[in-house]
Amino acid sequence: MNVDLFGRLSNAFGPPGNEGEPREVLRAELEDFADEVRVDRMGNIFFHHNGEKGRPRVLIDAHTDEVGFIVTYIESTGFLRFSNIGGIVPGVMPGQRIRLKGSKGPLRGVIGVKPPHVMTDEERKSVVPVDKLFIDIGSDSLEKTKEKGCRVGTMGVFDVEFVELGDGYIRGKAFDDRAGCYVMAEAFKALKDSPCNIVAVGAVQEEVGLRGTRTATWQVDPDYALALEGTFAVDMPGVGPADVVTQLRKGPILTIADRGIIVDQGVLQALMDAAEAESIQYQFKKPLMGGTDASAIHLVKGGTPTGVVSVPCRYIHGPASVAHAEDIDNSVRLVEAFVRRISSI
Repeated sequence: MNVDLFGRLSNAFGPPGNEGEPREVLRAELEDFADEVRVDRMGNIFFHHNGEKGRPRVLIDAHTDEVGFIVTYIESTGFLRFSNIGGIVPGVMPGQRIRLKGSKGPLRGVIGVKPPHVMTDEERKSVVPVDKLFIDIGSDSLEKTKEKGCRVGTMGVFDVEFVELGDGYIRGKAFDDRAGCYVMAEAFKALKDSPCNIVAVGAVQEEVGLRGTRTATWQVDPDYALALEGTFAVDMPGVGPADVVTQLRKGPILTIADRGIIVDQGVLQALMDAAEAESIQYQFKKPLMGGTDASAIHLVKGGTPTGVVSVPCRYIHGPASVAHAEDIDNSVRLVEAFVRRISSI
């Protein structure tokens, strides 16, 4: 596993609509491997590998955005009111460190909430709603907050640095979907000298409605597609066996169906055949939970046979996730093997 690349992707600042940093990490990593690189008006980045004429065009998609925050109001006392962008459960927010992208540079803060000493009994038992939370950036007035470069519309993300935990385990923010971005990048590099026709896309604004991939897929008009994701693993205390959707160290995850797609049976079979031919352990995501860019990709124009390969990650959409190098490396191997197989059909 290329730990340096994964760390740079995880640490990059990229809430929906502000994906410049992860996009540039991908550009720096892949531009020497691509026949063409371009960015469209939405902010999607495209890496083209031109193979042999007559072979199918394969899209491999990973979204570059992460769940985040947006400032909605600044109090006269300098505190920031905010809303989340993307699905963040309110219960994980209080006390978290936040990194904001101000007009004068990065700003650090913390999501504040009343201490338990001054809470009522009912407040102590309840999850604090977002509209009762605030961000403290170390300012005591509206004027000082503005002087720091913060305004309504300033965006933020969780302030968590990528680290290795040992024994192949890693921790960091935004594994949904920087894990998918990593897999896309490494698979694209592995296919550099192949006869396959590949377009790798770092798509924008997935967390707010699969927006970027709609325009990207329209432009690519692929014959086949894969959405690459970091999805939720719940192999943890308090979760019964029937509710464990996916697990760490059980290999890449194949989607059969979720809330947005019933995966094309030919693509699913090709993924399974590729995994078995390469002796890659894989697992199935339990049906009808969640959704990915595949939900949009397979409906563009006349439709595209589309599959989903995901890396299992604990605690996604929270401050930090945990994943394992074995699953990540095997996801890369599976995507490479699938593209080679589907390109020979």
